Amino acid sequence: MNNLKSVMPHSKDENKISRREHLAVINELCAMKNCNKSVFFEARKKQDLYAWISNVPNGPCAKFLVQNIITMQELRMTGNCLKGSRPLLSFDANFSQLPHLALLKELFIQVFGVPNHHPKSQPFVDRVISFAYLDNRIWYRHYQILKEDGALAEIGPRFILNPIKIFDSSFTGNALWENKHYVTPNLLRKQIAAKAGMKYVNRKFQKERAIASKLLPKTSFETRPEDEIFEGDALVKAAEVVGEELPEDVLPSEKNEERQKDPIVSFKKPKRGGVKKRKAIANAKKKLEAMAEKNGQANGFQVVDCK
Repeated sequence: MNNLKSVMPHSKDENKISRREHLAVINELCAMKNCNKSVFFEARKKQDLYAWISNVPNGPCAKFLVQNIITMQELRMTGNCLKGSRPLLSFDANFSQLPHLALLKELFIQVFGVPNHHPKSQPFVDRVISFAYLDNRIWYRHYQILKEDGALAEIGPRFILNPIKIFDSSFTGNALWENKHYVTPNLLRKQIAAKAGMKYVNRKFQKERAIASKLLPKTSFETRPEDEIFEGDALVKAAEVVGEELPEDVLPSEKNEERQKDPIVSFKKPKRGGVKKRKAIANAKKKLEAMAEKNGQANGFQVVDCK
């Protein structure tokens, strides 16, 4: 606001007004200051800035959302102009084509244009104020005229006006025009918070997809009929591929087919002793029996198998 006051020598500042008071009180303040135009800045939540530009006391009045504010002190612009000089106002072609922009153009001319022969103004022109309409917003730029060939140097400040509504009276009345593309700062912050809250869900979903992709085979191929040649009897499969019939004597029997389908695996138990060991045990039995017969005590011996 102080930067705008410095580039508008015909302006008069006023103290802050209470939030409880209605905006129509500004009309009375302008009448006391003998002003017929007013620019009112309204700050909300210490982060949103709104600007009201009004034609006092009968209107019309326009409300804007001020965005991307850059003051003269922040960028240290190279441009410089004489304090109190009159500016040239530059508007792009959209301000002549769209009806609501034509109204805003006339309002800007009466507010930002310095009247000729004003007591606080200088009688020459050395700066340009540019208004460009892009992305449904009005871009404000302030330049110094360096040479007559059109060389410019930016002075500042710079900001963007996002039009919200145009009223038929000063700070009150019916809405003549409303911006359909306007999104409130509260809704915008809510969308940003919701998007940030989805980061955890997206990260979890990505992990699940990564795990699932690792379990899947890297390459998958469709089965071909030629691969079935190696299953079952080779002659039968070859005949099916060629399209011929095998004779009956060549066809495999049902038992062989069953064996091929369900092969039976048999295992033989290993023998504990060899042939020599079995022969030695048999000879020992015979010797014991012979000794028992000689002594007449065959019933007294018990033959034990030592396998």
